[in-house]
Amino acid sequence: MTESRSSLFSRLMRRVAIVLGLGAACLITAAWFYARAAADEAYDRLLLGAAFQMSENLVLSDGELDFNLPPSAFELLGLAQRDRIFYRIITPTGETLTGYGDLSPDLDLADSRAVPLFGRITYRGVEVRTVTTARAITYGEGTGWAYVIVAQTTDARRSLAAELTTRATLLVLVMSLLALVGTALAVRHSLRPVDDLGEALRQRDPQDLTPLALAVPRELSPFVTSINHFITRLDERVKLLQRYVADSAHQIRTPLTALTSQVSLINETKLAPEDRRHLERVRDRTAELARFTNQLLNHAMVIHRIDSTHLVPVSLNEVARLAFRAAVPITVDPDIVVSFEAAEPDASVLGDSLSLREAIVNIIDNALRHGAKARLDVRVTRTETHGLVEVRDDGPGIPAAEWSNVTRRFYSSRSDKGASGLGFAIAAEVAATLKGRIGFREKTDDQLFCVYIELPLLEESP
Repeated sequence: MTESRSSLFSRLMRRVAIVLGLGAACLITAAWFYARAAADEAYDRLLLGAAFQMSENLVLSDGELDFNLPPSAFELLGLAQRDRIFYRIITPTGETLTGYGDLSPDLDLADSRAVPLFGRITYRGVEVRTVTTARAITYGEGTGWAYVIVAQTTDARRSLAAELTTRATLLVLVMSLLALVGTALAVRHSLRPVDDLGEALRQRDPQDLTPLALAVPRELSPFVTSINHFITRLDERVKLLQRYVADSAHQIRTPLTALTSQVSLINETKLAPEDRRHLERVRDRTAELARFTNQLLNHAMVIHRIDSTHLVPVSLNEVARLAFRAAVPITVDPDIVVSFEAAEPDASVLGDSLSLREAIVNIIDNALRHGAKARLDVRVTRTETHGLVEVRDDGPGIPAAEWSNVTRRFYSSRSDKGASGLGFAIAAEVAATLKGRIGFREKTDDQLFCVYIELPLLEESP
């Protein structure tokens, strides 16, 4: 029995989902970095614009540096309503002209003379973004540099970065979901040839051992080639086995028939009593060997028909009557009363008449050889859903503890009477194949032990 594993579709989808998940994680991470950079760039421009406006309002009045705070600079920074703003004006002499005197970016102020410098520091317990610009101021005694430092808290930046990241994440997740659904549809469609191949194998007749002739994708060609190679080898083995069984049946039955004939020609009158007993044992063993061989060959035939024959509606009365005639010999003990009773109305079942007849023959033969003393009844009955073939005899019966064992091959509860242990096994296999069962019933008031085959009735069309 093959080991059950996950389907190829689920395995492919898991791997695609992992790839899409990793790709989505990378895209979301990249979106987060991009969102932070975009938010910094947007608010840095506002911060730089405010710093330029402040530096333009540095003027000399009576030789002294003066500063008028432009309202437009705070209006510009006021676009980020949740942020606080700090600034500081430093004169060429290094003194604080106005603003927060302790605001000091972690950089060299002289470097801002070439380009404005941005930084990020912690000021008064909060993180702030700073920009430092420089402006040349001409004094009477020479030229100096004044510095404008503007700082802004980063709440608006973080909010903008989070919003951009959220939107990008939603977009990535939606695209990943659409890609996963599209991939599932594509994979399902691509794997359809595998389902078609499996369906072709399931619908194939058990006796059809010709190579498969299917148009399959190039990836499945090695698989189909291997199947065809296996089918070819199996066909050769089956034909060889069939020839072996046929040859064996002929080669075994012929010597047994000759041996039985030769034993029957021996003149017992000239034999001593001891030799007569030996001769009787030889006859018994020869008869047992013949029966056992026939049962083995019949068993092989039943198995072959079970695997190859199509089931058709059969009459349970007719099959049971033919089995009764075949199983009850003309030379049956005259002291045994045998009878057959058909069902009214007839019971129709879905089956193979030859295999079913062989099963009933084995049960009747077992009753004649190991059970019946003075009476053997074979009758067909029916219930609302099942048809039954009952074989009843007045023998000792089979103990209830043995009922589950006697249907096994080569098991017999009467080893001292030459039982082969195949009769009930054949009957049980046929009944199970026809969705029925073989059962036993203890002796009732009529003192008859019953073995029966129960089969589901064929549903009649309205």
